[in-house]
Amino acid sequence: MKFELGRCLLNERLRESGMTVQDLALILNYKPEKINDFIENKRIMPLKSAIHIASALRCDVKQLYELI
Repeated sequence: MKFELGRCLLNERLRESGMTVQDLALILNYKPEKINDFIENKRIMPLKSAIHIASALRCDVKQLYELI
């Protein structure tokens, strides 16, 4: 089965965790702009970044994007 990435769900996962973009950026040592680019679908998360983000948010990697 082939999946395509839909909308990024990172903003929803952040709200559920009670974290802000700045909190996540600080934890991962990323620039907040990079995280905002993911949220706004300007950039697709590389797998390594998605794993780090999912770990920090305590969610599954598959929960970071709508899967079509």
